[in-house]
Amino acid sequence: MRRIFCVGQNYADHAREMGSDPHRQPPFFFTKPADAVVASGLSLPYPARTADLHHEVELVVALGRGGSAVNAADAPSMIFGYAVGIDLTRRDMQAEAKKTGRPWDMSKGFDQSAPIGPLVRGLPPSKGAITLSIDGQVRQAGDLADMIWNVADIIAFLSTYVAVAAGDLIFTGTPAGVGPIHRGERVRGALVGIEPVDVTFL
Repeated sequence: MRRIFCVGQNYADHAREMGSDPHRQPPFFFTKPADAVVASGLSLPYPARTADLHHEVELVVALGRGGSAVNAADAPSMIFGYAVGIDLTRRDMQAEAKKTGRPWDMSKGFDQSAPIGPLVRGLPPSKGAITLSIDGQVRQAGDLADMIWNVADIIAFLSTYVAVAAGDLIFTGTPAGVGPIHRGERVRGALVGIEPVDVTFL
């Protein structure tokens, strides 16, 4: 694993719930450190310095090779595989950073903030259910077909900002329904046809 890039507000319904215009503007990106990744099946400590930890279930794409200024038509050939992941967010910290005009790196890029299920070789589906449940109750439910920017477009745009490379992971955005996680809860992210990501917070 090399780097983790995340796409913000890539589903119209989530953009609306975050107070943004869902029209097809160029995607924006933020990052997490590579060691933020944790495997499915673990019990995680509730993160420090937050009282409002949020879940965001996402399709995660792993690159097998890279490049700069990649054409969208060439992007699928760069994909090694995919998984389902959870972008954890210290929402209260993010809201304060936004209000004061400060960077919100620490609200996204903290320890163990990127749980990911087992990686599957091959191209990800372009449609199909993506869901997140807490203690068996569904909190997020969307379809990959509802992404504003598809995977190939995301890779192409990202590669105009930085040279992408083998080992990079890309979180591709979350559907509506993001919300809080409390201590003691089991969080499960699922994507059609592959193994889920499943973590519990202590």
